[in-house]
Amino acid sequence: MSNSIISIFTSPWHYRELIWQLAKREVLARYKGSVIGLLWSFFNPVFMLAVYTFFFSIVYNARWGTANTSKFDFAITLFAGLIPFTLFSECINRAPYMIINNVNYVKKVIFPLQILPWVNLASAMFHAVISVFVLLLFYAVINHSLNWTVLFLPIVNLPLVFWILGLTWLLASLGIFIRDVTHSVTIFTTALMFLSPVFYSVSAIPMPYRSFIYLNPLTTIIEQNRAILIAGQMPDWGNLAVSFLVSMIVAWLGYAWFEKTRPAFADVI
Repeated sequence: MSNSIISIFTSPWHYRELIWQLAKREVLARYKGSVIGLLWSFFNPVFMLAVYTFFFSIVYNARWGTANTSKFDFAITLFAGLIPFTLFSECINRAPYMIINNVNYVKKVIFPLQILPWVNLASAMFHAVISVFVLLLFYAVINHSLNWTVLFLPIVNLPLVFWILGLTWLLASLGIFIRDVTHSVTIFTTALMFLSPVFYSVSAIPMPYRSFIYLNPLTTIIEQNRAILIAGQMPDWGNLAVSFLVSMIVAWLGYAWFEKTRPAFADVI
C-alpha cells in the first residue's frame, strides 16, 4: 500500500516534462484550426458567465439566500459551483476511453500509462484556472475588491484532484474490459450535477436529505469554494481533512486497480 501511495506522487514528478508536453499538445489540439486559438479558453467562460448573469439576474430574477443580495450574486455563486463540477465531469467523462484512444501507447512497453490521468487532469485544469480568473475578475468589478481567502483555493481543491485521479485510473481500466462504462459514466455525471449543490445551496435542502447530499464528495468541495471565493470565510479544516483522507484512499484504490489490470490491456485491445 505504501509503495502505491508513494508512486502516486513520485510518478508525476519523474515524468513531469512528458506530462507537460502531452497536456500542452492536448490543449492546443482543441483549438487547432480556429482563428483566435487559445483565446477561446478565455472567451468561453466569459460568455457563459454573461449568459448566467443575464438569465438568472434579469430573466429569472433569482437570488441566493437572503433577498438583499445583489442581482449578480446568483450568477457568481452558480459559476463558482460549476467550475469544480465541470473539472470533475470533464475528466471523468473522458476516463473510460482514455486508454482505448491511446492504443499506440499501450503497445510501447516503456511508456508510463499511469500518467495519462495526470495529462487529462492537467489539460482540464488549464480551462478551470481560466474560468476562476474570469470569475475573480467579474467579482472584483462588481464588488470592487477580492477576498484574501482566495489564497486557500489550491488547498480547498486538493481533495478534488485526488478524487479525479482515483476515479480516472479506475474508469480508464474498466473502460477497456467493459465498453458500456462509457455510457454509464455520462449518465452518472449528468445526474450528479443535480445531486450536487451547483444550482442550489445545501441550506435549501430539507434537513432529512442533507446527510444524503453530503455523501456526495463534490458537496464539500463546492461549498468550500464558495466560502473562500465569495463569502470570504476560512476553510472548514475538519471537513477538508476528512475529504482529503477519503480522496487519498480513492486515489490509492484506483491506482492499485489500474496497475493490477495493466498487463492485460494489450491483450484486450
